[in-house]
Amino acid sequence: MASVSSTSEDETPVTKQKQKKALNFNQKNIILNIYQNELNKYPKKSISEIIKTISNITGVSRRSILRIQKQHSIETISFPKKIYHNILNKLNDYDKNKIRQIIHQLFYLNQLPTTENILEIVSNDASLPNFNRSTLYRLLLKDMNFKYEKIGAYSFINDKEEIVLWRRNYLRKIKEFREANKRIYYLDEMTWINEMHVKSKVLKNSKTAYSQNAYLNKQRSTNLENSDKIKQFIICHIGSENGFVEGALLIFRLEKNKKNHKEMNSTTFEKWFTIILDKLEDNSVIVMDDAPYHSRKIEETPNNYWKISDIKQWLNNKNINFYQDMVKIELLHIVEQYKSTYDITCVIDEIAKLKNIIVLRLPPYHCELNPIEIIWTEVKDYIVKKNIMFRDVDMKESFYEELFCDALNTITEKNWKNCIQLVSNNVENKFWQLDYIIQNIIESSIINSNDKNNNSESNAESNSEYS
Repeated sequence: MASVSSTSEDETPVTKQKQKKALNFNQKNIILNIYQNELNKYPKKSISEIIKTISNITGVSRRSILRIQKQHSIETISFPKKIYHNILNKLNDYDKNKIRQIIHQLFYLNQLPTTENILEIVSNDASLPNFNRSTLYRLLLKDMNFKYEKIGAYSFINDKEEIVLWRRNYLRKIKEFREANKRIYYLDEMTWINEMHVKSKVLKNSKTAYSQNAYLNKQRSTNLENSDKIKQFIICHIGSENGFVEGALLIFRLEKNKKNHKEMNSTTFEKWFTIILDKLEDNSVIVMDDAPYHSRKIEETPNNYWKISDIKQWLNNKNINFYQDMVKIELLHIVEQYKSTYDITCVIDEIAKLKNIIVLRLPPYHCELNPIEIIWTEVKDYIVKKNIMFRDVDMKESFYEELFCDALNTITEKNWKNCIQLVSNNVENKFWQLDYIIQNIIESSIINSNDKNNNSESNAESNSEYS
């Protein structure tokens, strides 16, 4: 008897996914989004037909898809916590910004942030990776500009002084510029937009939905097994309350096998930045973050990686005295005394200055102070809804550029004004109060610690009198 094929002539054969590992967070998200898309597009289709279609698209078994669909309740679905290897190398700005917000939130609740209570909150947050105590401690102190403080019996994590000063200076400056009626532009890059980008949490532009969570809710791009084939883009743009600056958009694709952000270097950014300056108003201000390619110094100063001979040459060129028999530590100590004189000015600051424009940098991991972050979430929301080419890795690059431009065209002046007003009225005020809250908590801790010490001394004296 001749065998009968179970696949119809017009149906693409299913390539089953090899059963090696359980589906991860991103893969489940993709399946859920395809399911929702099919459901919206073909409301009369049965669930079994939709599941069959998804199986054809993804190669995942129908049983697995059905199980995921049953778990799904649109708003919430539980996934295993991520576990990263070489955790510090895997962390991105999203993770670091969220951890910083956790620490600040503890202060808002009148609690001293400790490694223990931070770790507990992070461990219960499914969007963050798992940490052990020592790794978290190293991350906070070495990578994120926090410090460890001890006041009597109280030990806690706090912002370093330079970050507090940076934040206060930024908030004062931005307020002064607004009061002087200067045009303020907001610059940023949006990254990891690609054909596998699917819907997760989308931020709505409202006071109830925002409240310092713009950056946290930036959707992450997702990928399946062919990540090296996925098209990834970096988008640079700038805008103000009048909307995006016309002709200032920069889109380019990351090359195959290149790590994210490697293509955006200081050379590329400075070239684009020089061009867009001619499109901005005179005597205006540009707000941006402190990304390395935004902050290339006009002149580099010596550090531990410099050769001793090069450090000595640098000191000689600056007419700074030193002894020839000094070791590197001594030479770098001298450099440190003069560093502030030569390590301040950035290349783009000087470029902007020639055009009578001021560059104002955000403190590290304070991205929610930039209104364009809310704009990006709205742009990404549009892309998620319109991007249905989940598996077509050969789709022309022009398709994605056109899709992104369509998304930008949905953003109006009203959107920009609402976002700027939301940040200036809510987020900036909250950050301004944060430092007073921290100051009061620390003052109370000092008083409590002194009271305990005084009570201990009094008790000791009383015991000695009756002994």
